[in-house]
Amino acid sequence: MPKFAANLSFLFGEEPFLERFGAARDAGFSAVEYMFPYEEEPDAIQSRLRDSGLEQVLFNLPAGDWDAGDRGTACDPDRIEEFRAGVERAREYADALGVERVNCLAGLRREQLPTEEQWRVLVENVRYAAEALAVDGRTLLVEPVNTSDAPGFFLSTTGAAAQLLDEVGAENLRIQFDFYNVQKMEGNLCERFDGLLDRIAHVQVADNPGRHQPGTGEIDYSFVFEHIDRSGYDGWVGLEYAPEGDTRSSFGWLDRYGLKV
Repeated sequence: MPKFAANLSFLFGEEPFLERFGAARDAGFSAVEYMFPYEEEPDAIQSRLRDSGLEQVLFNLPAGDWDAGDRGTACDPDRIEEFRAGVERAREYADALGVERVNCLAGLRREQLPTEEQWRVLVENVRYAAEALAVDGRTLLVEPVNTSDAPGFFLSTTGAAAQLLDEVGAENLRIQFDFYNVQKMEGNLCERFDGLLDRIAHVQVADNPGRHQPGTGEIDYSFVFEHIDRSGYDGWVGLEYAPEGDTRSSFGWLDRYGLKV
């Protein structure tokens, strides 16, 4: 049975952020993830994790000004220093929170720059981040993100992510495989998952269209979850979906699929 982590950037949005840890515990979760921790002090999050008995399994490197439209800075030649400072900040939070995996969002394509230049910067920055996290015994992830939700996202396919891993050549660099993003861009979900299995260190799920809970769209998640089990993947599956309805009532799909958190 897949082991599920609640994504607190998407779930329990009815509560203030720090209250979502207790809400996740009360719903039966043993692990959480979220996009960014940086608006809170590490000690405040650490306290919530400790009090709720939850494991923190993932967060992202700083990704620029999200509200202004940034979706990462790793491929931007003009923001190399900012990216690398963000790596050091993420290391501090990962150490305080005991997080083993940190995800890197590549950022947006800059049409006025050659693709080759942005790719070179992405490779160099990801190598820098992977080497820094390796010192701490941690894993860096890269995530292909669909260009419908994030127009112009630079790293948008699983093939590009695999190429990035090849060129960086870091032993602690892996892929975050988000079934929703892959469905939006490529399809053939389980075939692509199998082809990358030895390079995947984290999975996320949501249905399409709408990025709502499994069972609300076109993805056959009954088949997907059974396939993940058969594959031997034993990592976390993050529930990164926008609930249709309130969060607690959205968990009905677990019973329908014979699953539990």
